Amino acid sequence: MKRKTLVLGVIGADVHAIGNKILYHFFTEAGFEVINLGVMVSQEEYINAAIESNADAILVSSLYGHGEIDCRGLRERCIEAGIDNILLYVGGNIVVGKQPFEEVEKRFKDMGFNRVFPPGTEPQTTIDFLKLDLGIGEDYEKDLVD
Repeated sequence: MKRKTLVLGVIGADVHAIGNKILYHFFTEAGFEVINLGVMVSQEEYINAAIESNADAILVSSLYGHGEIDCRGLRERCIEAGIDNILLYVGGNIVVGKQPFEEVEKRFKDMGFNRVFPPGTEPQTTIDFLKLDLGIGEDYEKDLVD
C-alpha cells in the first residue's frame, strides 16, 4: 500500500511552531507522508503543495485565534485548483474568544472543512479520523510499501 500524503502547516500570520512539530512527528510515526510547510502558511502554499505532492488531505492548524478569518475561501480555492475532494481538516485555537465548539464546528464545516478539532485534541484522535476518512485499515502502518 502506498503512503497517504498530508500537507500540514500553521495558517496565516501564526508563528506557533511547537504544535506543528508535534503533529508532524505523530503523523509520520503513524505511517503518513507529511509535507510540513511550517508556520505562516498561505492558502496558496497549502494548495500548491497539495497539487505538487498529490496529497490526500490538507491539515490546517492555528493557535493565535484568527483561523476563522485565515481559512475563509480555502475550499473554494481548492475547487478552483482542481482538488475539489481533498480532505480539509482544521484544528487548534481557531477562533477569537471562548465560543461554544458546536457553533465553531458548524461555521468551519459550512466553509467546507471535513473535520474540525478543538484545542487540546489528542493527535491520535486526528489520526483515527484520517484513517476513517481515507479508508485506511487498522494495519495501515504494517501494510505500507515505500
